[in-house]
Amino acid sequence: MPIEIPGTRHIHSGKVRDLYDTGDGNLLMVASDRISAFDFVLEPGIPDKGELLTRMSLWWFDQLEDIVPNHMISTEVPENVRGRAVICEKLDMFPVECVVRGYLTGSGLIDYNATGEVCGVPLPAGLVDGDRLPEPIFTPATKAEMGEHDENVSFEAVVDTIGLETANALRDLTLQVYSRAEGVARERGIILADTKLEFGARADGTIVLADEVLTPDSSRFWPADEWQPGRTQPSYDKQFVRNWLLSPESGWDKASNTQPPDLPADIVAKTRERYVQAYEQLTGLAF
Repeated sequence: MPIEIPGTRHIHSGKVRDLYDTGDGNLLMVASDRISAFDFVLEPGIPDKGELLTRMSLWWFDQLEDIVPNHMISTEVPENVRGRAVICEKLDMFPVECVVRGYLTGSGLIDYNATGEVCGVPLPAGLVDGDRLPEPIFTPATKAEMGEHDENVSFEAVVDTIGLETANALRDLTLQVYSRAEGVARERGIILADTKLEFGARADGTIVLADEVLTPDSSRFWPADEWQPGRTQPSYDKQFVRNWLLSPESGWDKASNTQPPDLPADIVAKTRERYVQAYEQLTGLAF
């Protein structure tokens, strides 16, 4: 349940974030400690996760502000959500997940193994899990409601939804953001395999980067010195949780479409450890 925040009105809860109307035309966005996988919200949450995601997004917004404006207004928020919340612009959000992949893994690998393509983008034959792609590719997905599944779609499907000019602009911005972020991460010993971005529009049509950006929830981060194509990569992101859920140890069958079991204490602790490591290694700041 979303918490009560004085002077605001709760308007929406996603898998991780809660949105509140501040009454002055802006939004209060609160990052919870909830964690999701395979479109299920899992129990228990990951301690400090909301603050880690918020801090990391703020750091990345600073690295990217010369490429695209962002929705951030202020970190001056009510005391009971301080550190995990921001005041941000109210935007007309585009109904598309802007995914970019520099490496082949996850649902992209499944698509590739079935068709030789990812979201309609043909790729060279013979690629394996973890391979670096010849160049980053834009592989959008539908934005699903809570409890529904995001689905990979073609660029043409995005054009049909938002028009050619806007689709081109979102693709170009997504690739530019990835190019900058991939280089920054690589300098710090981390491979940014892929990431998901969300954009909205101001009333004047300006496209703005919104929600979270380049966090372990929305990206795959791999230690560069352990990268080895042809296997599942070690990671600093929630792939660790997905891997546990898919293991015999969890006792959960993904095909059952039932709520996964609670996360064991050691999985929770190790997940938090990975999020902290990603934050500290990328930003150079202590958490």
